[in-house]
Amino acid sequence: MMKAKQVMTQNVATIRASATITDAVRLMRLKELRCLIVEPRMPGDAYGIITETDIAGKVVACGKDPKKVRVYEVMTKPCIVVNPDLEVEYVAHLFANTGIWRAPVIQGELLGIISVTDIILKGEFIESPKVTFLHQELQRAISNARAVSATYGTQSKDAEEAWNMVDDIEAELGFYGAAVPTAPVRELQDEEGHLSNFKSHAASY
Repeated sequence: MMKAKQVMTQNVATIRASATITDAVRLMRLKELRCLIVEPRMPGDAYGIITETDIAGKVVACGKDPKKVRVYEVMTKPCIVVNPDLEVEYVAHLFANTGIWRAPVIQGELLGIISVTDIILKGEFIESPKVTFLHQELQRAISNARAVSATYGTQSKDAEEAWNMVDDIEAELGFYGAAVPTAPVRELQDEEGHLSNFKSHAASY
């Protein structure tokens, strides 16, 4: 599945919190950007973000003089940041749950910015929906868990780890709203195993 670093935009600009809104707008126009990342003031400080919506809603709409308003007065800080290795679907969830449209991609340093537009235009959700991918992964995990159980025994550590993977994928499918069995596949497998043992014992009498 695609990750944030694969769809993010590397064309990003930073600005100091003490800069004026006039400075911010000029930089936005020059770079053709819809937001700027506010630089941390010192090591350990958080990143901030100022967007065109912030400027329109908090400066222009209020009739304020942009030369007298500072970035820190309208920015959001700390801002939500995205790990470059986060899958695009989780970034979309993050945006939907927080109501934001874009966020900086940071891992030790500023790498870029990812937006709703990046997700829609560059994501693979049409060609490879997450739920379809997870269903395929679930079938592979079940087959593997059954093979491991048959080889090493259902109570072995290897079998436990294999079935834990099945449980995790089922849980993720549930998170995405996909239909999952009312009972975990592991339990159904255990029931089948007990029934098979019962039949073999009954046949021996």
